[in-house]
Amino acid sequence: MWSALARLGFKQRRKDEEISFVPWHSGNKGDAAAPQVSGARYFSFEELKQCTNSFSENNKIGVGSYGKVYKGCCANGVVVAVRRATKGSFRSTKEFQSEIEVLSRVHHKNIVSLIGFCADQGEQVLVYEYISMGSLRENLAGKGGMYLEWRKRLQIALDSARGLAYLHELTSPPIIHRDVKSLNIQLDENLNAKVINFGLSKLVSKKEKGHVSSEVERTLQSRVQSAVKGTMGYLDPEYLGTELSSEKSDVFSFGVVMLELITARLPFQLPYQAGTDGCTYLFEEVKRAIDEHDQKYYGLRDIIDPKIANQVTNAGLRKFVQLALQCLKDSGSDRPSMYEIMKEIDIILQYDGSE
Repeated sequence: MWSALARLGFKQRRKDEEISFVPWHSGNKGDAAAPQVSGARYFSFEELKQCTNSFSENNKIGVGSYGKVYKGCCANGVVVAVRRATKGSFRSTKEFQSEIEVLSRVHHKNIVSLIGFCADQGEQVLVYEYISMGSLRENLAGKGGMYLEWRKRLQIALDSARGLAYLHELTSPPIIHRDVKSLNIQLDENLNAKVINFGLSKLVSKKEKGHVSSEVERTLQSRVQSAVKGTMGYLDPEYLGTELSSEKSDVFSFGVVMLELITARLPFQLPYQAGTDGCTYLFEEVKRAIDEHDQKYYGLRDIIDPKIANQVTNAGLRKFVQLALQCLKDSGSDRPSMYEIMKEIDIILQYDGSE
């Protein structure tokens, strides 16, 4: 298994590289606590104001439930993405610390790199590497005229699976992302995919791997409810029924992302008429459309993104859709692991994504 992981771009972590937490020391008087972590720089708020031109709206590159993201340039010339929490969206100190401490120790080419943070003047700010091409969701929607061919979409799926498999299998303790979606997969200038946004992620001890206790979940109830509103269409039905999340919750969400790569559609559609109950979920629409006897499009001709309709092969499309639907099984125990998903996508890419 490990030789295969290495072939697909993994590096097994040595014991002395395992994630461990250290006490935080106090910053300036009246400021939030600041951590003693290696690999992430502590920025003052004044430094970040300078590098973002006082958080100018002209520098704004994104907005989320947590706050706004700005493009900035550090004094040494390094271009960064600066995520500043709005006052009403502040996390607990523990959650803010956890994201910093996790990302400062997690290093993988398909995981966004944390450059630094700020807990100065009552602010909560995270500084990441700048990823220039925006989110997968934006690119599937054609932002800036970007065109993602079928082979590139397979590569993006493989990149993302590698990053998530690394979190599940090769970090210690394992990490569950808990907010996997196309908006949280960013593309760099070479269209390499990186998983971002670890605000809802959780560490799991090896003996607890497979679930996060409902007691832990309840301590984050308000944040989970907020996340539910923001990730409709990606949520694991088993998690919704039991309040237990696991790495298989990430797998379910990733299955939805796979269907987005095929269709370029949103994970759900609201009713067209006001007062109509319910909404249409992408994975349900795909399930209904599948036709085993369709030797070209597997019954998905009216759903597949027209931009790639002439590029897919029947065998590759079938395998990719079938893999996505395995990820979307109701029971987590019936879903594959991210490592198994990664292997299967690699095979599809080799045979269906060839020039």
